[in-house]
Amino acid sequence: MREIFTGLPWWVKWIAVPVTALVVFGGLIASVVGFVIGLLFKALVFVALVGGLIYVVRKFTASSSSRDW
Repeated sequence: MREIFTGLPWWVKWIAVPVTALVVFGGLIASVVGFVIGLLFKALVFVALVGGLIYVVRKFTASSSSRDW
């Protein structure tokens, strides 16, 4: 692999090859990044909903147990 890149100009190694890789694999990279961000967002929503549920249940049980019947 080193022998292939040895005779090429610097701009081919550092500009043309990465741009070509982005063009070829850009859709794949975008879909993977989108999937990861979507997964993180869903995990954040899940944590917020579970936290809210725990807060409501604790508030409800604390107020109902403090009543004197």
